[in-house]
Amino acid sequence: MKILLIGGPSTGKTSTIKILKEKGYTCFEEVSREVTKKAQEEGITQLFLTQPLLFSEKLLEGRIKQHQEADKSKEPFVFLDRGIPDVSTYLDYKNTSYPNLFTQANKKYRYDKVFVFPIWDEIYLSDNERYESLNEAKEIQKFLLKTYQNLGYNLTEVPKLPIAQRIQFILNQLKH
Repeated sequence: MKILLIGGPSTGKTSTIKILKEKGYTCFEEVSREVTKKAQEEGITQLFLTQPLLFSEKLLEGRIKQHQEADKSKEPFVFLDRGIPDVSTYLDYKNTSYPNLFTQANKKYRYDKVFVFPIWDEIYLSDNERYESLNEAKEIQKFLLKTYQNLGYNLTEVPKLPIAQRIQFILNQLKH
């Protein structure tokens, strides 16, 4: 079962993935940090801001690869930090057009369960790979919810609780 964690920047997805991984679950980490770091090593501060389509093509490729790897897993639950539809969501947010292959990928590669991490002002941080302000993160969140709902996903919101309780909430939801 492919379990997707979505939400705007700095909502706790990566921290949750890290602890799930420590607990022995199969997890796939966020691809965009790798793409951003590689671009920075090549002298491009924010590839998404300078070449959003190129950045997004690299993300789409990485997320499709993760989805395919998750399909091969024999584990009952595979957790993914962000999904394929996030790629077109960010392009929509930036009002950037993109090829139909993005839309086709959103429909072709599906997830079994989607958990939404809400914007949480008190934990919001920006860092070297995360350039968005809190207000931008809130706007991105609206775009994410709309994209996933339009694709027919039933979204489960993760409560704003300490991380151990958030993980317990997710695991309890998967028992149903």
